[in-house]
Amino acid sequence: MSTPGTKPVSGWAIGFSAFAGAVMILIGIFHFFAGLGAIINDDLYVLTRKYAFDLDVTGWGWIHLILGVIIFAAGLGIFSGATWARAVGITVAIISAIANFLYIPYYPGWAILIIALDIIVIWALASYHADTDMI
Repeated sequence: MSTPGTKPVSGWAIGFSAFAGAVMILIGIFHFFAGLGAIINDDLYVLTRKYAFDLDVTGWGWIHLILGVIIFAAGLGIFSGATWARAVGITVAIISAIANFLYIPYYPGWAILIIALDIIVIWALASYHADTDMI
């Protein structure tokens, strides 16, 4: 419900906020396993030739592993309605999108998919207002 003088919150924004929490949990799991795969077997991902960024696969594995745990925790926090979870969620979704942009030469289709999901998460969390009940 909106107060006088404020714009009502879209039902889509509320629904997408719950969707964002679920997607963040999935992105966290995906990051975790992609990172674990890169740490265990650094020959798992093959770097394309002549790409602008030449980064170590094991290093990227640790980045994805840690980022996955943080995104997973923030996704769980979204369902509790915690403001900190929304702020952390937007921040880690931005970091995830940047990390996956740099990860494109290792796994292009997957990286682009995660970037698209990160953009949806950022929109959903940024368009939600605290004066409405999510769930």
